[in-house]
Amino acid sequence: MIGRRTLVAGAGTLAATAAHAQYFPRGLEERQLRFAGSGGATLAGTLLLPRISEIQKVPGVVLVAGSGPTDRDGNNPLIPMRVDLLKEIAQALGHAGIASLRYDKRGIGGSAIHERPSVESQQNYFAWDRFVDDVEAAHAELVRHDQVKPYATALLGHSEGGMLAIAATMAMGKRRPYGLVLASTPGRPLGDIVREQIARSLPELSASAERIMDSIRRTGRVPPDGPPAFRSIFPAYAGAFLQAAFAFDPAATLARTDCPCLLLHGGADIQVVPPDDIQPLIDTLGRRNAPGEVLIAPKVSHNLKLVSGPGDPGFAGPLAPAIAIKLTGWLVHLLGARSVL
Repeated sequence: MIGRRTLVAGAGTLAATAAHAQYFPRGLEERQLRFAGSGGATLAGTLLLPRISEIQKVPGVVLVAGSGPTDRDGNNPLIPMRVDLLKEIAQALGHAGIASLRYDKRGIGGSAIHERPSVESQQNYFAWDRFVDDVEAAHAELVRHDQVKPYATALLGHSEGGMLAIAATMAMGKRRPYGLVLASTPGRPLGDIVREQIARSLPELSASAERIMDSIRRTGRVPPDGPPAFRSIFPAYAGAFLQAAFAFDPAATLARTDCPCLLLHGGADIQVVPPDDIQPLIDTLGRRNAPGEVLIAPKVSHNLKLVSGPGDPGFAGPLAPAIAIKLTGWLVHLLGARSVL
């Protein structure tokens, strides 16, 4: 059980978990997929399979990307460099004997819309429930493949993707995956997080942000007269999505689930700031009658990369070693991954 105290990676933690992560598949096989999402959408994804043997099945994990136009690899055109967070996580899992399915969210990358629908149509297409259902569809696609054990799966969501993973786990009921990994995921409602992000980065626009968010909560629509700086934060078509996302309480919903859960967070995260932004999730794990662990890794960013100093946003570079070791070790232990030379 976990209370308000959390784990911080140190030499002892790394040594203890490294022993669980020493799995050596014969290589990795990558498959490009297209599968049905919610409401008739077609989603594009990548299935990464460890080559263990011709007859041995492996555990599997669905990777859910964070907010905005973030693709299956964890890259966002608003970030001027490659992040590759989800791609690196998939490769780390594959080398630990665990398959993964990562996919472009609806409207992004290979899952893009090619026509120009009206704002009304986009409101429905990009509704919160559509994204939650897409997580379920991705899990169904994962277990459809014969190489994957259908009883040994997990969801891993990064940032906003963690909120979608919690919601999907709750919605799936008995069909839910066995485990849940929340990476850089807020424990408070998204509206509170956005308000404080804007107060830190654009304090002169805080009053405008409050007015826009109030309108979204009441009407489910984004006011057309917002400042240009908010166009990527509050897109015109995202009113219905944001209305539901602002109302979603990740900690309260997690409390209603009973699957094992791992929280991974960077101590240098400046978007979802520890400990306050994640404390509700930590408290919830302490109250649930289910296994739960927390790792807050020092000098690690929101994108789970090492930072060199206060001015480094932590976009580039490999997955932080402390994060990789804890993640693979926890999932290997939970899902029973095995491999042979």
